[in-house]
Amino acid sequence: MALDTGPINADPTERARTLRRLNVIAVVAILDALLLAVLLWASFSDDEGMVHILGPIHGGGYVALLALCAVGCFEERWDWWFPGLVLVTLGPPGSLIGDWILRRKLAQGTPA
Repeated sequence: MALDTGPINADPTERARTLRRLNVIAVVAILDALLLAVLLWASFSDDEGMVHILGPIHGGGYVALLALCAVGCFEERWDWWFPGLVLVTLGPPGSLIGDWILRRKLAQGTPA
């Protein structure tokens, strides 16, 4: 279990790689959250054309967030709670919450 042992995050180089991975996840999450806000606005204003274009793009961002978080699990950078949180919260909220938790753990020096 990556959160208990944290062998990959003990090495400073690996900690830097974990932070870079979290930076990528944060950028994708913020972009997807902004896209989701526009998508919700379009859906409430009955702009079907915009919804049909932005919906699949948001879906791709959601899948990208899940994939990025899952790859981090396979690399033992964090445990499966992170992609689970992304799955349950439908993307950006969970990834930003998980990002915040992991960054705090890394700053404290505890295994991520």
